[in-house]
Amino acid sequence: MASFFKFLLIFPLISHIHGAISQKYPTLPKAAVLPLTKDLSTLQYVTELLIGENLAPVKLVVDLGGPFLWIDYQFTSQFSSPGSVKSCSLQCSMVEIRGCSRSGGLRYDASKTCTLPVENSVSKVSTSGEMKEGRVGVKFLDAMEPGSFAYIRRFLFSCAPNLLLEGLASGAKGMLGLGNSRISLPSQFSTTFGFFHRKFSICLSPSNGAIFLGGSPSEIENESTISMMYTPLISKNSNIQDGYYINVSSIKISGEKLSLNPIGYVGRTKISTTTPYTTMESKIYSTFIAAYIKAATSMNLSLVAPVPPFEICFSPNEVGSKTILPNFPAVDLVLQSELVKWRILGRNSMVRVSDEVMCLGFLNGGLNTMDPIVMGGYQLEDYTLEFNLANSMLGFSPPLGMGKKKCSDFDASSMYPMVS
Repeated sequence: MASFFKFLLIFPLISHIHGAISQKYPTLPKAAVLPLTKDLSTLQYVTELLIGENLAPVKLVVDLGGPFLWIDYQFTSQFSSPGSVKSCSLQCSMVEIRGCSRSGGLRYDASKTCTLPVENSVSKVSTSGEMKEGRVGVKFLDAMEPGSFAYIRRFLFSCAPNLLLEGLASGAKGMLGLGNSRISLPSQFSTTFGFFHRKFSICLSPSNGAIFLGGSPSEIENESTISMMYTPLISKNSNIQDGYYINVSSIKISGEKLSLNPIGYVGRTKISTTTPYTTMESKIYSTFIAAYIKAATSMNLSLVAPVPPFEICFSPNEVGSKTILPNFPAVDLVLQSELVKWRILGRNSMVRVSDEVMCLGFLNGGLNTMDPIVMGGYQLEDYTLEFNLANSMLGFSPPLGMGKKKCSDFDASSMYPMVS
């Protein structure tokens, strides 16, 4: 049976299509899926999206908190002619560019192209880009015919100058933003396909993983064994488009609470896929590493000379084989209560830098940082993270791989054509 989703048309036909799907299949597709791979030279997480009239595969760096998709202008002009979005249009207003009128009664020229600020969140270089609309395809996971796909005909994104590509993984042509904005991929996907929840999940790994739009791996696999915990997502200041944050009330190492400040409170913690390793403000970091060393030495682990960029490393006799990790102190991020903890074990806290040395994968973020703690990609690997944008909650699983599926088991790369 040919998949009904192939060449699915959107917007004006969506109510008709929804009814046809319900009659044709006993259940709707569970989610759309995008492949994830880790670029080992940059430690960035890379995905692939089908873009343009020919739905050509495009390699993109994933920016968890990015507000939208941006692509190198020179690349988009090679395979399609994306439509321009005019200033003062409804689409332009979706990026919260303030009205079309100026003080004194002067008005902007509505015939001009809508422009918006674009940033490479790796290099921190920013410029302005033009808003465009064009066709973007995603592949569905459904029991009847895995790999069926649909496209959004008028997907909103930005074209940006080539200079923004500097610092991105080789072959990447832009960045895919998954943030909580009206034109991020999760938001446009949910708006277009109204039968999906306004949420997405990511499963990072050192090799292959996946992004799930509208669902989570536990729902797709019907696995009740993945027990999720939930914590509120909070906003930085009053801006909901600046990334994903959680409140960390305290930190424990081997069960011992750190004395971080007079009130012992950490506060706002950012979750990032473009930061390779977790960073901490200097005062938090110094307290953290002192407590970690104390806990590690009590477990008969011995310090060795540091290997940059890491400051705390351990010797070979105590770090076990390449495949079996020894015991290391557990790190607990205590969230809204003592019952809700994000536990980080040796797999996500220690980095093997050679056959002889393993180092603590937490870095000094410096003084006067914008965020006290930024959780980096390494500490997120082999957890299922579910971002529910409708109720502003983050779900996180226990570490996978301990008798459960790992993120690499959700490899979706075979569903998409390879990008050369």
